[in-house]
Amino acid sequence: METIAKTPKYNLNEEQEKKLILREYRSLLRSLKAKLKLKPGGKAQIRTAFQMAAEAHKSMRRKSGEPYILHPIAVAKICVEEIGLGIRSTICSLLHDTVEDTDVTLEDIQREFGSEIARIVDGLTKISNVIDINASKQAENFKKILLTLTDDPRVILIKLADRLHNMRTLDSVKRESQLKIASETVYVYAPLAHRMGLYNIKTEMEDLAMKYLEPEIYREIVRKLAETKRERTRFITEFIKPLKEKLEENNFKAEIYGRPKSIHSIWTKMKKKEISFEEVYDLFAIRVIIDSPPEKEKEDCWKIYSMITDEYTPAPERLRDWLSNPKANGYEALHTTVMGPEGRWVEVQIRSKRMNEIAEKGLAAHWKYKEGTTDESRFDKWFQQIREMISNQETDSVDFLQDFKTSFLAEEIYVYTPKGDVKMLPVGSSALDFAFSIHSAIGGKTIGAKVNHKLVPISHKLRSGDQVEIITSNKQKPSEDWLNFVVTSKARGRIRDALKEEKRKIAEDGKYMVQRKLEGMGAAFTQYNIDELMQWYKLPSPLDFFYQVAVKNIDLKDLKEFKVLGDKLEAPKPVKPVTEQKTELLSHQHQIPKKDAELIIFGESSDKIVYNLANCCKPIPGDDVFGFVTTGKGLTIHRTNCPNAAKLMANYGHRVVKTKWAKNKEISFLTGLKIVGLDDVGVVNKITNLISGELKINISAITIEAKEGLFEGNIKLFVHDKEELDALVHRLKDLPGIESVERYDT
Repeated sequence: METIAKTPKYNLNEEQEKKLILREYRSLLRSLKAKLKLKPGGKAQIRTAFQMAAEAHKSMRRKSGEPYILHPIAVAKICVEEIGLGIRSTICSLLHDTVEDTDVTLEDIQREFGSEIARIVDGLTKISNVIDINASKQAENFKKILLTLTDDPRVILIKLADRLHNMRTLDSVKRESQLKIASETVYVYAPLAHRMGLYNIKTEMEDLAMKYLEPEIYREIVRKLAETKRERTRFITEFIKPLKEKLEENNFKAEIYGRPKSIHSIWTKMKKKEISFEEVYDLFAIRVIIDSPPEKEKEDCWKIYSMITDEYTPAPERLRDWLSNPKANGYEALHTTVMGPEGRWVEVQIRSKRMNEIAEKGLAAHWKYKEGTTDESRFDKWFQQIREMISNQETDSVDFLQDFKTSFLAEEIYVYTPKGDVKMLPVGSSALDFAFSIHSAIGGKTIGAKVNHKLVPISHKLRSGDQVEIITSNKQKPSEDWLNFVVTSKARGRIRDALKEEKRKIAEDGKYMVQRKLEGMGAAFTQYNIDELMQWYKLPSPLDFFYQVAVKNIDLKDLKEFKVLGDKLEAPKPVKPVTEQKTELLSHQHQIPKKDAELIIFGESSDKIVYNLANCCKPIPGDDVFGFVTTGKGLTIHRTNCPNAAKLMANYGHRVVKTKWAKNKEISFLTGLKIVGLDDVGVVNKITNLISGELKINISAITIEAKEGLFEGNIKLFVHDKEELDALVHRLKDLPGIESVERYDT
């Protein structure tokens, strides 16, 4: 794989460095000019913060070799120019790394700038104490940020600016750090930026993450966008011309322009719809931004919609009205898709200048326009829900992060109660989520629901606009499979609590059985003996041990193998589960013989390491891969674009091992290809001749289904590496009548 170009070696002398730092600092002050006019004394405070940070970081360098102070200045500039924050946030941005990385303390900051700024800097300071090895440091840190976020959302906005600057300067860090940081970004920070209404930052984060996680595809899309730019510009000009004339005729002051879609969103569409770049019709969107007073905005947007649909035929099912029902992150606009010239579908977004500022600057702009209004902001409701979630949070950090993602970072739907009250829920919510959102007691007794007056099961997925009535029974109790039906953190938390309570009741019987057994053997029912038994059975807590006894998964007859010394138990040697684990490890060794170790695992000698290939993504030599240390199974190798990769790297970065393939042609790997084409006589023959005859590749299984003039074939075959697979895919695509050839995980 071609490596990503590194930034040129940093090379400035001390004098040039001072000039560079001063130039960046002055540029920051210029960005704040309008805000500094309104706040006397603001400039002096910023100078103090800058001097404090410059002094604290003076001996520190970034990975690129440049002075560290340039990073806090860059973060402050992002906050001011791209998010629209002001003087206090600039001070916090300049100081955001001082408490963690230097001798400056929170007390110093509080003494100099007051408690508000100290609190925000504290929220930005990463957790540095030792955390349980199973939990993710990133998730712990994220939890802490969220706690402060509910007091002051500026914490999260500065944190997003910090992450964006790190992504922009990711070239100078090691490959494994690039993978970890990019995965975290796409897993948590980009959805969070989206939720805060910062669309530009969200798309830039996703594009930058893709540049490192899937460099080849990224470069390919960039190249194709560049190639089609001239033709796109011509089409946009032609599309806009009649609309501009209509707007001028009707005396509307409006800007109208085409804006390219992000690389990441183009790639997502290609994957989701299984289409090529050439088939993605909406490579750009047309934006109409009107200059309209707040009281006439809605009316004017609909008038413009009417003019556009007079000129071009709309697709009614693609109308999105976020004027009547803005998104929870404050986004308001009218989106429609119309049939433009040359039979091409085009997305058009209509919004006012105010709406556009909220769309680009998110939360900060939302506050600016909210002053003086009385409505309870959707943001405030959102923060209130997060406060509730954090306050009754007992799960570990990784669960917390997963719950947070599904509950709060998803797009939302609007669902109605029988009385017509609106409930806002994440996309993917079920009738059971709705029941828990009304009240925990109702959720726990739910047996079904009526959606739009039709009876549905509790797992039924809701859609925006549904009216839902919950049916309950006092005999109903939550069960384990309920966790598969819900996405909201409130429902998950309450179900887990109920299951724990049920488990506790059952465990009481087990406890009594263990007590009788121990006393019958002449041993005491003590914590020491319970600990011995928990270790023997490899269970994490007494509750789990007693529960397993009660449900007959553990047979207490096995205790005859224990010795009783005095009133203490002594476990027999060797401990049974360890031998089981060894056989499990050995079972992986036959897959990859030691002498043929296929991977170079950095920092270790690979022939000593037992590893297996992940079933979720089936890597083959030549794929971009990383190693992940799993408990009990040694090392598992995943592709970097595996569906689970972002989650693993974001949550358990410390267990990721840098790995690459060594050249070895002795081992074959099973992989799969899906082929779609025209159902023609002899097509199967052509395919098998090419694979087995010409290329001498072993086929493990082949199925072909023909329907309505098209065929779809699934072929499992053994290849040595990605080069061989790519060559095969290339040759298959060249066969007449073949539409597409895609790799799939067998």
